[in-house]
Amino acid sequence: MSVRERLSEVRDRIERAAARAGRDTRSITLVAVTKVFPASAIREAYEAGIVDFGENYVQEFESKEPDVRDLDGARFHLIGHLQSNKARRAFELFHVIETVDSAKLARRLDETVGPLDIMLEVKLSPEDAKSGAAPADLPALIECVRASRNLRLLGLMTVPPWTEDAEQSRPYFRRLRELGSKYELPHLSMGMSHDFEVAIEEGATFVRIGTALFGKRKKL
Repeated sequence: MSVRERLSEVRDRIERAAARAGRDTRSITLVAVTKVFPASAIREAYEAGIVDFGENYVQEFESKEPDVRDLDGARFHLIGHLQSNKARRAFELFHVIETVDSAKLARRLDETVGPLDIMLEVKLSPEDAKSGAAPADLPALIECVRASRNLRLLGLMTVPPWTEDAEQSRPYFRRLRELGSKYELPHLSMGMSHDFEVAIEEGATFVRIGTALFGKRKKL
């Protein structure tokens, strides 16, 4: 099945989930996750109509970027953990950094030479492997970002524990929505191929979809 055919199926699923929640699909941005897929996959998805792409690693996207920099209107999101020592390079490569999780990283990104859209990653599960700021730390982190010169705070992002049962993700999505409402942040990045419909029902405005568009990941 081609990316175009898979995209049609994904959009149908988005429309059905939005209808259940009484939402306008125009409020939902599909971010195609191209981690470990080559630049040619990005180009194929772009030609099918996708303009937002998510990558997990600065170094990996650095090798692809020369082959996709000509895609007019494409926006690239960093959706993986970012070390502060790679902040400048991330600013050069990405339009949106979804995984800001500390004041140190925010300050490092603010030292860049122009405006940057960011989201704050929130850790809502007890898993050690998960990154993100604790909910209790959000007020100080939001204040730090809002006091910056170059950072534009879009909203919050989270990754719930992996489960094949999408309903198990719902409490985490609901909690992120509550936090977004509390701090008056308009965007929520949550939901992947296996649970994005539940995320949409709970208010996701960005859904990060890889497998449903590109199939199972293979090593580069």
